[in-house]
Amino acid sequence: MTSTFHGLETARRGMFTQQVALQTTGNNISNANTPRYSRQRVNFSQTEAYPAAARNRPQIPGQMGTGVEAGSVQRVREGFLDTQFRGENNKYGYWNSRSEALEKMEDIMNEPSDNGLAKTMDRFWQSLQDLAVNPEDSGARSVVRQRGLAVAETFNYLSNSLSSIQEDMKSQAELVGKEVNSYLTQIANINQQIKEIEPHGYLPNNLYDERDKLVDQLSTLVNVKVTKEPSGGLALPMAEGSYSIELLDVKGNSFATPVKLIDSAINPQTINTVSINYDSTSKMAESITVVGATPINITDVSGGKLKGLLEAYGYEDNGSVKGIYPEMLNNLDGMASQFANKFNEVHQAGTGLDGQTNYSFFDLTGTSGAAKSIKLHSDTNNLDHIAAAKSAFNGDGSNALALADVKNTDLAFTGGTATLQSFYEGAIGKMAVDAQQAVRLTDNSAVLSDAVEQRRTSVSGVSLDEEMTNMIQYQHAYNASARNITVIDEMLDKIINGMGVGGR
Repeated sequence: MTSTFHGLETARRGMFTQQVALQTTGNNISNANTPRYSRQRVNFSQTEAYPAAARNRPQIPGQMGTGVEAGSVQRVREGFLDTQFRGENNKYGYWNSRSEALEKMEDIMNEPSDNGLAKTMDRFWQSLQDLAVNPEDSGARSVVRQRGLAVAETFNYLSNSLSSIQEDMKSQAELVGKEVNSYLTQIANINQQIKEIEPHGYLPNNLYDERDKLVDQLSTLVNVKVTKEPSGGLALPMAEGSYSIELLDVKGNSFATPVKLIDSAINPQTINTVSINYDSTSKMAESITVVGATPINITDVSGGKLKGLLEAYGYEDNGSVKGIYPEMLNNLDGMASQFANKFNEVHQAGTGLDGQTNYSFFDLTGTSGAAKSIKLHSDTNNLDHIAAAKSAFNGDGSNALALADVKNTDLAFTGGTATLQSFYEGAIGKMAVDAQQAVRLTDNSAVLSDAVEQRRTSVSGVSLDEEMTNMIQYQHAYNASARNITVIDEMLDKIINGMGVGGR
């Protein structure tokens, strides 16, 4: 038969295990509002039954249970939801950075408004028509000069402002690159701590949570894939091991030669830093370099905030410069160049009040940077040099009308011919459509990532109602085990103190 003390050990194990469960429940309740905390649970398992199968086993009806033990304290986490959240978070990082870049551009271009380039040029064309009516009037000539100056200054302002924001985008991209390396360093340090703990049979749940939080934040910046490398030793089967972090291509797949930011199979504490390379001529982003890997073209990089900022700043693609800000700056340069050259051509063919020809109205240095460099020519310092006439006859304002008609003249732009107004409207319209698309997809990505986060929270988050129910359940089990010990104690007291007293 079994020992009477057998029941004491079974009850003791029950009390100890329920106590561990109560402590774990208390920890969950304490962290109910801790960001990214994953609730934990105790995995109960039966202890080995008695007696073991053997020739000299005691003759009892069958194997009897010997109680329960806390096998492990495990966090509740769904890996699929983590992967899905990071994918949506990566899209949000890309579209949000793109949306912010376009929003800043819209603020600078300020169209339609009374202060934008379109309205400024309309006033300039109107002043030329007024001059055609009174070609000898100095007031009308002064207005033409001032309105021309306003056009040049507006081009200058737009180009300088866009260039300034473009440089800000470059600075932000550099900071994001450093942020990526910082997250990688923190993940690598946690990898090392986990690798030192797991072989002893423990599950460092708090370190798991902290590492997953860092990976979530990293996924906003670049698109990454996480794989797990076992720690070895006496690590439990459910131990998560060290994380290897891999950079993905534009399709969300691994590169032909995998680009490892952290390779835990080699060393979980070593990171391969990320840096941005720039073309020596255009100064635009050329590639992203990861230590130990071939430089990656910007077009081959997947989403994330880093790519969104580099696309806004500008990048090299097969020898040509592309990007949100370079495109708009090129449009402004093309407009300023074509406008100034055509206007000067018509103006030089006309005659000023002094009867002379070949006067220039605008001055600029080439097509590249035309919007930044355009200004009034020194000839316009003398109002008599404004060529309103086609001949030297007084009262002739026909050339002023020809100058005003430059507005409706087809000019050669990249991609075809168009009038100044239609080309500018096309550029502004494209910017508006791109901004609208970026805002829409930012909102969509935010909704999807929030939806995944809610599902993830429903799995990993702490429910106070559920924890209170568990607490009561564990409390009753603890009390029952304690009561069981009391009953066995009374039985032992009867055996020891109440039996064998006959005949005294």
